[in-house]
Amino acid sequence: MSEKSSNFAKSNISDMNRVLQKLFGFDSATMKVRTEVQAGITTFLTMAYILAVNPFIFSALNDPEVTPGAVFTATVLAALLGTLIMAMMAKKPLGLAPGMGLNAFFVYTVCLELGYSWRMALTAVLLEGILFIILSVTSVREKIANTIPANIKYAITAGIGIYLAFIGLQNSGIVVDEPSTLVTLNSLMTPTSLLFIFGLFLTGILVTLKIKGALLIGLLVSTLMGIPLGLVHLDGFMQMPDSIAPIAFQFQWQNILTWDMVAIVFTFLFLDLFDTIGTVVGISVVSGNVDKDGKVDGAGNILLADAIATTVGACLGTSTTTTYLESASGIKAGGRSGLTAFIIAIGFAVALFFSPIFLAIPSQATGAVLVVVGAMMISQIAKIDWEDMSEAIPAFLTIIFMPFSYNISEGIMIGMVSYVLINGVYGLFHRELLNKVSPLMWVLAVIFIARYIIRG
Repeated sequence: MSEKSSNFAKSNISDMNRVLQKLFGFDSATMKVRTEVQAGITTFLTMAYILAVNPFIFSALNDPEVTPGAVFTATVLAALLGTLIMAMMAKKPLGLAPGMGLNAFFVYTVCLELGYSWRMALTAVLLEGILFIILSVTSVREKIANTIPANIKYAITAGIGIYLAFIGLQNSGIVVDEPSTLVTLNSLMTPTSLLFIFGLFLTGILVTLKIKGALLIGLLVSTLMGIPLGLVHLDGFMQMPDSIAPIAFQFQWQNILTWDMVAIVFTFLFLDLFDTIGTVVGISVVSGNVDKDGKVDGAGNILLADAIATTVGACLGTSTTTTYLESASGIKAGGRSGLTAFIIAIGFAVALFFSPIFLAIPSQATGAVLVVVGAMMISQIAKIDWEDMSEAIPAFLTIIFMPFSYNISEGIMIGMVSYVLINGVYGLFHRELLNKVSPLMWVLAVIFIARYIIRG
């Protein structure tokens, strides 16, 4: 290559790096495009289960307008646009999609248990998203995230790790229901269990050997192994997406000022607020996106992007769109910038037309990856000050209540209430620690306690 051609190539690379830096916060000095791409693919594949689960949950409505095809398309578009917003606004390696738990609350609680229409529930999600935007713009949401004590943040990360592992074990069929003990170990000799075990040890070995893209390799090889076991079936390769016209922008404005709407919006707001804060804090600790004072770097933009994604998702016709825990898998694979999120969005764009292929990924393959990611995240538990019981007890409660209640927000709320009560009383006996608990922590604790009283 001539010197002129070499200089031209270097110039093009430099220009590309500047574009990537401006769009996605990509730093060519500390990041590699190949690693960001691998991380994005890894996160997308661990999130892909929502493309099958969300239509399944909405099918419980038994409404002829809310077809699985329409919900699938809305789910993909909400994930695609939400993740793009995160990539370009916050420039963080986080994927978004309609949230698990929040979709169940939408369908099973608001619609089936309380008897409201899906249009009213969809309107509540829209209003929740708008309120989130207001809270994010005024920095209230960021202040809530930054007021969480450092040890509670480490506990949130560890708790999420256990919670992720539990989801992986449950979705893989390794842990099943048991009336007398709630859960028990299933047979390990079934094809599903064997595929999970294969994926778990393969991924674990690859991670131990520090092989680049270990999580992605483990996921793909496990999927291939599912074919001879009869667990992976391909019903075609490509199909055009169904229309979202029957469910998009189907809001019920006549109920906007009713007490019922206020109650539903508040519940959506509460659930999404603390699920998102827990996820963002936990993942940020893993990625090193937390400063020496324990504050999440760029939390304002992350939370604002999440809020806008919720509003966009409601307009498309699906439940609350939120930041995904599974983003941790891509971060552990090396993703650090919005370029990772952009690749996740591309994955959803492809899935829109090739849904039969992406929906063929078995839960045992993603489950094995989630367990390994859980093992990685729980390492943060070593940073907790276990000698100081005023810090240790709230941290421990935060960790155990996430998987045991199957709810991230419950773990955060119980952990923070216990932190305020223990340290508040402790401060009465040690005046120098009287200001250890911030005023905002006290306010949150009162709100949490009131919630439990009202709910109970």
